[in-house]
Amino acid sequence: MSEKKRFLLRLDAEVYDALERWAAEEFRSVNSQIEYVLRQALARAGRLPQDRRDSEGSSASRREPPGPTEG
Repeated sequence: MSEKKRFLLRLDAEVYDALERWAAEEFRSVNSQIEYVLRQALARAGRLPQDRRDSEGSSASRREPPGPTEG
């Protein structure tokens, strides 16, 4: 498991409340929900390192579809 970095994050109260509700619906902590959302955004933007994308399965949507099969 990689080392976790700590930093202070200030959020608007409405944003925090929305994240808190969303996290509860998905049985995550607010911290885990923020990390999940950030990882999804990084993967979509192609900014997550390749080895992390492959191990988490989030790069599947960025891969080329398989070519036609010979038959």
